[in-house]
Amino acid sequence: MKGPRTFEEQTECIVKALLSDLLGEDEGFASRSLETDSFPVSDAEREPSAGASSTFDSVIIASRLRRLGDQYNENLEQSAQRVIAEVAKGKVEEFGIMVDSLSKSWSSLNPELGYERAFLAVSVKLLAYLSQKVPAVARRIQLVELINGNREVRGYIETRGGWLLSYPVTQKGEGARDGCLESCWETEQPRN
Repeated sequence: MKGPRTFEEQTECIVKALLSDLLGEDEGFASRSLETDSFPVSDAEREPSAGASSTFDSVIIASRLRRLGDQYNENLEQSAQRVIAEVAKGKVEEFGIMVDSLSKSWSSLNPELGYERAFLAVSVKLLAYLSQKVPAVARRIQLVELINGNREVRGYIETRGGWLLSYPVTQKGEGARDGCLESCWETEQPRN
């Protein structure tokens, strides 16, 4: 079975896996946990390409996004209350406005972080917070559209290989992770 082909479809699958985990819903991800992402990938899931193979695994990617979100340690209570109040009025775009504002602020204090990584971290952290406090609001957040519609964030992901996992295959058939998941998410811990 072929996985999602477009960036938009991949983003939708990742957000679905993330929300499923955050809200404790069983969406077919029950046997996989976002708490750990060291799942073996079978050869059948890989598509070979010049000595390397790539696969799309929304659960692993969602797990990496959660770890990135865990780097953001600011108090979200006031921001979340504002989002909740605005979403209750039908203004779901407030989530994106808040994420953008918090991301710019955090990345200005941590230039090595960059706006794009800050945006991904803050959006996941705020969504996780809302999922715990008011699940109905979290379900209304349009994170897929927020990521797909942000040219800077989308460009950042795409220039690093997109959402795909790249596995250079060794003689034993083992692979090492590479691509956007490593370069996008894993750098030194930023200051809050």
